[in-house]
Amino acid sequence: MIERIVPAGETAGPPTSAAAAGTRLDPWLGSYAERTHGMRASEIRALFAVANRPEVVSLAGGMPFLDGLPLEVLSDVAARVVSQRGLQALQYGSGQGDETLREQVLDIMRLEGIDAHPDDVVVTTGSQQALDLVTRIFVDPGDVVVAEAPSYVGALGVFRAYQADVVHVPIDEHGLVPAALEETLAGLAAAGRRVKLLYTVPNFHNPAGVSLSTARRPEILAIARRHGVLVLEDNPYGLLGFDGPPRPAIRSLDEEGVLYLGSFSKTFAPGYRVGWVVAPHAVREKLVLASESAILCPSTAAQIAISTYLSTCDWQGQIKSYRELYRERRDTMIAALGEHLPEASWNVPDGGFYVWVRLPDGLDSKDMLPRAVTARVAYVPGTAFYYDGSGSTHMRLSYCYPTPERIREGVRRLAGVVAGERELVELFGTTASTPDAVVEAPGPDVA
Repeated sequence: MIERIVPAGETAGPPTSAAAAGTRLDPWLGSYAERTHGMRASEIRALFAVANRPEVVSLAGGMPFLDGLPLEVLSDVAARVVSQRGLQALQYGSGQGDETLREQVLDIMRLEGIDAHPDDVVVTTGSQQALDLVTRIFVDPGDVVVAEAPSYVGALGVFRAYQADVVHVPIDEHGLVPAALEETLAGLAAAGRRVKLLYTVPNFHNPAGVSLSTARRPEILAIARRHGVLVLEDNPYGLLGFDGPPRPAIRSLDEEGVLYLGSFSKTFAPGYRVGWVVAPHAVREKLVLASESAILCPSTAAQIAISTYLSTCDWQGQIKSYRELYRERRDTMIAALGEHLPEASWNVPDGGFYVWVRLPDGLDSKDMLPRAVTARVAYVPGTAFYYDGSGSTHMRLSYCYPTPERIREGVRRLAGVVAGERELVELFGTTASTPDAVVEAPGPDVA
């Protein structure tokens, strides 16, 4: 065998020492940064390949029902963007985002009581990038992020990637529990832990479906101020309430102590990948620098398309249509659960996409999932929404995407799986993990 002569200064390929080589599957295992060791696949994303099969009723993904969009109108908008502003739309743009869109974002946030300036807004590639940027500029390895229990799986993934320690605080039917938050922050301070962020989804929570009561919002904010903790308010669902006007944002109560995240993914269309963050001046500058180092600038074409939509279409009417559509599907799911799964308990959300279901005693939602997929129904096990992997007694059901007929059929199939699991438990004993660190959602008879 002829060996290649390696010139000076050039390496022959992957490292070959036992310490550096890692495994045959990944010869670069020993070269990864330490922060990659905490990265895990999203349990929701892992479901997509199966859940998207037409024979499977997916109650898993939080995908908006895009069939409700006026696609012919959006087609005209796209054509207008290219014909009238194509050279700008296809070019690089500002790292902070299009100024016209930032001004329009103010109109949207004003519905929730936020008074801001266009310079306070940074446009991001969805609110998921905003989560990443905020965590990157604030969190060092070992810092603590306090988050609701349960909490949005995408946020937990970001915090884990930056080597934060997440400490959960329980919620109840009125949202984050102030006394529990005070106790948690005081305990962390006494232990000498650095808490950088309080992460909350205050409206139509993902996954729990509850909302932080208006009365609790200033109380939560006062506790965070007292402990010097920045509030990270993630609000993709705030305009999708079924009854009454939008609740006042936490950001409307404090301009310096709250970072507000918004998105067009739920109220318009996720494919454009446009979100935003509202931040105090000094924080905003660091967010822009961090965003520019990651992506140079958010998509100009997507921003101009959304800006054109907002200025030429009845976007508030579209949101109203979404609210009515999702209310009908919420009602369908609650009725189906009452008919087919009366032995379970759940909340009745007054907005958003999700119902948080507690299974009958002894059942484990993660262990049950393979049998559910075999029965051609999918959901997200509660373990996805806890940093420590607890939550097995719960599951998240999404009613946003399936039609009412599919929702009824999906719940019927799910009830058959639960019945089969209960028989196994009666024969072999409990398979569920320890109880979740969250105040139980009210059952259907009291919700």
